[in-house]
Amino acid sequence: MTARNIQQPKYVFGILQTPSEDQQISRPTSAISSNSNSTGNRKKPLALPTPLHTVSHRPQTPGKSSTSYTPYTTTSTVSNENSSSAIVAIVEGRGQARGEVGISSLDLKQSILTLSQFSDSNTYEKTMAKLYHLNPLEILLPNTLCESVNNKLFIQLNINFPSIPKISVQRHYYNESKGLYYIKHLCASEYTNIELQISTKYYCLATTAALLKYVEFIQNMIFAPNSLKAEFRGCEHSTMIDSTTVKHLELLLNVKNPQNQHTLFKLLDYTKTPGGSRLLRSNLLQPPNNEETICLRQKAVMEFTEKGDVFYSMQTIISKFLDIGHIISVCVQIPKQETAKTADSKLNCVIMLKHVLELVPPLRDTLENCENELMKIYCKNLEDPRYDMILTKIKEVISDETHYEKNTLQQKIQKCFAVKKNIDALLDVARKTYSELIDDLHNIVTNLADQYKLPLRATYNSLRGFHIQMITTANSSDTLPPVFIKITKQKNRLNFTTMDLIQLNERIKESLDQVYKLTNGVITKLMTSIHGHISCMYSLADVVSMLDLLLSLAHAASISSYVCPEFTDTLAIKQGFHPILQKISPDTVVPNDTYASEHSNFVVITGPNMAGKSTYLRQVALLQIMAQIGSFVPAQYASFRITDQIFTRLGSDDDMESNSSTFTLEMKESNYILQNITDNSLVIIDELGRGTSAEEGIGICWAISENLLKTKAFIFFVTHFKQLTDLKRNYPNVVNNFFEVQRTFNASANHEKVSYSHILSKGITPETHYG
Repeated sequence: MTARNIQQPKYVFGILQTPSEDQQISRPTSAISSNSNSTGNRKKPLALPTPLHTVSHRPQTPGKSSTSYTPYTTTSTVSNENSSSAIVAIVEGRGQARGEVGISSLDLKQSILTLSQFSDSNTYEKTMAKLYHLNPLEILLPNTLCESVNNKLFIQLNINFPSIPKISVQRHYYNESKGLYYIKHLCASEYTNIELQISTKYYCLATTAALLKYVEFIQNMIFAPNSLKAEFRGCEHSTMIDSTTVKHLELLLNVKNPQNQHTLFKLLDYTKTPGGSRLLRSNLLQPPNNEETICLRQKAVMEFTEKGDVFYSMQTIISKFLDIGHIISVCVQIPKQETAKTADSKLNCVIMLKHVLELVPPLRDTLENCENELMKIYCKNLEDPRYDMILTKIKEVISDETHYEKNTLQQKIQKCFAVKKNIDALLDVARKTYSELIDDLHNIVTNLADQYKLPLRATYNSLRGFHIQMITTANSSDTLPPVFIKITKQKNRLNFTTMDLIQLNERIKESLDQVYKLTNGVITKLMTSIHGHISCMYSLADVVSMLDLLLSLAHAASISSYVCPEFTDTLAIKQGFHPILQKISPDTVVPNDTYASEHSNFVVITGPNMAGKSTYLRQVALLQIMAQIGSFVPAQYASFRITDQIFTRLGSDDDMESNSSTFTLEMKESNYILQNITDNSLVIIDELGRGTSAEEGIGICWAISENLLKTKAFIFFVTHFKQLTDLKRNYPNVVNNFFEVQRTFNASANHEKVSYSHILSKGITPETHYG
């Protein structure tokens, strides 16, 4: 593909994949390959006249096919509420600032701008964890980073996110001054304190400038002044869980079968709204580590589990809420040009906004019946006078009979008559004309029914428009008079039309278009009048999403008899269950105790294969995560120490994506743990040293253990090297546990039977030659 094959618009953005020869790059609907697995040779950007961005090419991975790139729009119908909708921009410092990473993310569904900046290691695990949490649709990168063949950040991005497009943006658009200007200009008044947080965060400001410029010219999104929610999120107030740990613990996806529902997310997901589901996902990936926040959630969950009437009334109201984030996104955007689609989107938005705001008073009344502090805070938030102010403005224009409808015909009728009478004289005339045409249509169908003695009725769908339908019976004939044309049959229904109806349909469509055009003028004025108050909806979205999450946790706790955990300086679990296994087979799962403290923080676990060691390790980590998001846990009693990081070294498979053997992967993951562990970390390690010989494996395990023992982190170390239990002789904080098995020998059959109790006991396994 050469430069002469490419259409050269004024603004061109680059993607780090190679388009096929029959594809052309243009703005904004260019068809671009979606492959980015290869980290092969990069070519210099094409020489384009005054480009905003340049296109970088790379070889396409053999065997992969190209897909079309289409800009995301808030008017699109999104079938999957958890589908990716965030565009993320990344930049890394250079020279002495290398390792300092700035990230900006704009969620196109909710119009929320999230900024982050932090120092990262050579493995960029914090960056990968943050991206996994943000779930990006696309990743924007400076062209200088993309052109560096051995750039470690770029390599890690391709390993961890191979299917996500990487967009090359010219470095000079990463401008911190422009980023700060965007924040001041677009940020809603409630969130202006972010300026103090980011005034010296140059890298996240730089990514903000590149991100918003890209969104404007490729996604065709322009935001109204002072309308965006902007927030700074570092890594200080949440527990860090790297992407490898997310995979091993099966927080979101089942490793063996991605379609399988046996994950922690699915176990706890009884949410009723898209926002609640997104919040649950976010919390599982980055659980809060502030004890006050967690305890406030626990008290709310406790009240919901104890007061069934409050739970059901709250759940009934919450289930009626629509996706508030999507509504906000439409409200705060200014279309570059008015089209029928944008007009329809705005009218839908106003109707949905009316529906949501009418739910605020009953939600507030229900919250007043709650006694816990968090509900009182939310109740006070809902007393914001702007909710009533916006609703009043909407009701001055929108008819009281207009409600949110999913039915296509009902939607069409409602949109036509959504605006009250006497608001616009021309609109009233246009609607009268439309009503007369509809009456004519029904009269035609009635006359045809009388003339031919047939049970005809007028009906509508979006594909055929208005047409005639007849229900047939076993005794009726499918043969119709020749006046009826375009006949189709669906089960016991015949659908057809006439030439008169086809012509009338055209007149109805023209009339309806005129009604929509005039309605759009009224709706545009209405939306302009509420722009200055719409930022309160961000707070409503947060309240509804959190209530939905808490109700979901209460539901899970109620049906499974979970217990409310405490938070101390000790990890102590009595008769704890693996939460997912308990759900799958409650009658066969075996409970076990767990204990770790400052003076007993290194637990060595031995036992034969299939005894339950790996399951137990995952159980400890999963219960820790459940506790820190505010959930109850499956146990008789539970006490947790709040952790700032959860590390895992699980599995023994080669990593084909990074071309790493089992041993190499073990060393990489162990090195990452040693470099980043803190006194408040939770570490679970399973069968380290299997990727090499027994002698080397023992030495590696011993050396790593001694380094881990220098910290106060809680460490659970499963091993098949019994020599590791000798650590107890040198370190009093080491505890040896093992999983019991019973062996019975049948002399007559010369056969030994092994029974696994899956019970954890103190001491060292008596088994030999296992592992």
